[in-house]
Amino acid sequence: MAAPDFDYENFAQNLAAQAQDLVPAEFSPEEKQYVINTLGNFSMMAGKALAEDQNLPFNAETSTYITQIIAEWSFHKSVDVIRSGIPRQHWDRIMQKIAYTIFEVAKQAFSQNMPNDQIIEIIEHHVNKTYVDAITELKNNGVIDEGLMEFAASQSNMNKMAQEMQQQQAQAQAQGSEAEQYAQDGQNLPQVANGSAAVTPQVQVNASKALKLATVAMLFNRMNQDRVQTILDKFSENDAQDVIKYMKLPDLTQRVGVENAMRCLQEIKMNLPKASDLAPVKVVKKIKNFASKYSEKELEMMLIKERIGVKRLVFTALEDKYYEKIPPKVASIVATHLINSV
Repeated sequence: MAAPDFDYENFAQNLAAQAQDLVPAEFSPEEKQYVINTLGNFSMMAGKALAEDQNLPFNAETSTYITQIIAEWSFHKSVDVIRSGIPRQHWDRIMQKIAYTIFEVAKQAFSQNMPNDQIIEIIEHHVNKTYVDAITELKNNGVIDEGLMEFAASQSNMNKMAQEMQQQQAQAQAQGSEAEQYAQDGQNLPQVANGSAAVTPQVQVNASKALKLATVAMLFNRMNQDRVQTILDKFSENDAQDVIKYMKLPDLTQRVGVENAMRCLQEIKMNLPKASDLAPVKVVKKIKNFASKYSEKELEMMLIKERIGVKRLVFTALEDKYYEKIPPKVASIVATHLINSV
């Protein structure tokens, strides 16, 4: 049974378009385009297979959900691959392995009518395993060293976005909880119609915070639960309870809708605290300005007595990237030290 009523082309294009505003600001235009193209291409290919393969027992709703999962993970892991420092020529191979894994695991899981939360957990496990296996293969083939392998494996854009939400939540705690009236077992969350939420303008205004908390719940459902609890501990009591209620809804994704979720993520990102002088992008610029005055050989001689982390910080900055194992405050001190030592 194919799903001919699944308009996968428009759906994939919409996902790619909405992802543009979620790509990390520090990415170069080429890196940003890579994330968007990867998400769009994998969504399109998966959607086409789901819509046209007569052997797949999925309707349009399930096909939409599977395609959305592939899009979300394609976004997060392509960001991780870029931040990892792995050479560009190996990105596509890693992402192809991940996309294929998601598609095959999702097909089997949905065919067996497994619960949604179990499906999400299984997919996350296999995505992370495939990512680590691909990085380990590069290390075993001599493409990257063990240090870079460990750094690449530590990347998690999903956790990073959760931390950003946590920052925005801290700012919003003084505003009270508008979501209380919408959190009664989730019954008042907007319902989804054909892939987008059927919500009147007035309800959209009143339910703004509820939708944001529901979007946070969608993200948390894809994360390690120990990590989720650590973040929830910093929420206000009312908001934490609302998020937990939303997480328990079996049809949360369908109630919120991918368009609403993408919009809420963008609003959260826009409301984050403004970058300070210690922001990674500014630290990178500071180090790059210093390092650009010297050749690579001169830099290696200057850094010969420095720790491996400092060396990676400098050479990663030359690629317009930030070495995230060093906190921005420490990295800023290191940069100042390097500048003053010559």
